[in-house]
Amino acid sequence: MKRNNPIEWFQEWYKDAVRTEPRVPDAMQLSTVDASGMPRIRTVLMKGLDARGLVFYTNYASPKSVQLTETPRASACFHWKDLARQVIIAGPVSRVSAEESDAYFASRGRGSQIGAWASAQSQPIDSREALLAQVAAVTARFEGQQVPRPPGWGGYRIDIERWEFWQDHADRLHDRWILTRSGSGWSSQRVQP
Repeated sequence: MKRNNPIEWFQEWYKDAVRTEPRVPDAMQLSTVDASGMPRIRTVLMKGLDARGLVFYTNYASPKSVQLTETPRASACFHWKDLARQVIIAGPVSRVSAEESDAYFASRGRGSQIGAWASAQSQPIDSREALLAQVAAVTARFEGQQVPRPPGWGGYRIDIERWEFWQDHADRLHDRWILTRSGSGWSSQRVQP
């Protein structure tokens, strides 16, 4: 493994995570800040990673989307407990193309597609029954047809400028490597635990 190629390094660790933590190896804690600088963190799922960056999807009216509009930078952390590893990324954020969002939305299960229409993410609701009634209404609306992507739903890409790879070791003498973008490549530096 080359220490100066963070995508290859991540992909190797991710394959290990798929084997050891198969339930949600793609779960990451995403951190954003609001206009006042107040941080907020939540768990989302990575849905793509390539040389352009890391992709996740959400409702564009959600608090995370509002914060990404106000301050288009984010950090995310993957923690794979059974492997005693974590990877932290950071960089500027932008929306993916409508075509990319459409393609991913079409690959989702029908229930998830219906849910994206039925839920006004993070908005108050009186009860679970009210949510299920919204789901029933959307299900009826799209009965017998494909569910299109809602106009207020899509993806974001973190253009990763910084990676940190962390491996646990005894006596808290962990291995830590920081990789930062340097021209068209990456500079790599081991740092103390």
